[in-house]
Amino acid sequence: MKKRSKKYCEALKKVEKGKIYTKEEAVKLVKETSITSFDASIEIAMRLNLDTKKADQQLRGAIVLPKGTGKTTKVLVIAKGDQAKAALEAGADYVGDTDMLEKIEKENWFDFDTMIATPDMMPLLGRLGRVLGPKGLMPNPKTGTVTTDVAKAVTDAKAGRVEYRTDSFGNIHAIIGKASFSDEDLLSNMNAFVAQIVKIKPATAKGEYIKNISVSSTMGPGIKIDTNSFDK
Repeated sequence: MKKRSKKYCEALKKVEKGKIYTKEEAVKLVKETSITSFDASIEIAMRLNLDTKKADQQLRGAIVLPKGTGKTTKVLVIAKGDQAKAALEAGADYVGDTDMLEKIEKENWFDFDTMIATPDMMPLLGRLGRVLGPKGLMPNPKTGTVTTDVAKAVTDAKAGRVEYRTDSFGNIHAIIGKASFSDEDLLSNMNAFVAQIVKIKPATAKGEYIKNISVSSTMGPGIKIDTNSFDK
């Protein structure tokens, strides 16, 4: 059995066993149970009633949170010509084409959080799939990171875009801010994220769609939220 730290055990005492909290109560409590010395990330986890063996029930996408994530995102854009110029003007940290791909391949360079690419560059990116894929860095049209509008993609990434993807059990996770955020800002981000997941409910999904929702801080305990707190 995993041994928990003294701080974690103290935080856990604040969470009433078996209680389902309102989203307002949960946001307040998740901040109180943050046990790190740094500004912890706050994560939402949702368990969805999906059959992920079916392709149309595998959810994947991205959303720009209204209050951002509290994280500074380094963006790499793989593009040429006018698109490369537009990426630089939009505030991309790194822009290039084959030079950047060679840097990743030869130097094992990953000093970026998000990679954006234009469609014409994707064939060149193919050979890096084995290293970018496991790190969650491979550009994908579903998340808006393969696009002809690189300026918007860069702006969104810098503004607090978070990607989401169901795992094989139908769970979905995302960062919705930091422990230093106000309750109102965390609630705003939480509401936006849940609304997005509700919006993309597959037509073939049967029964109760959202099984449960919880929030937690980095290394902190999970806090269950009443799903009826949200507009569904």
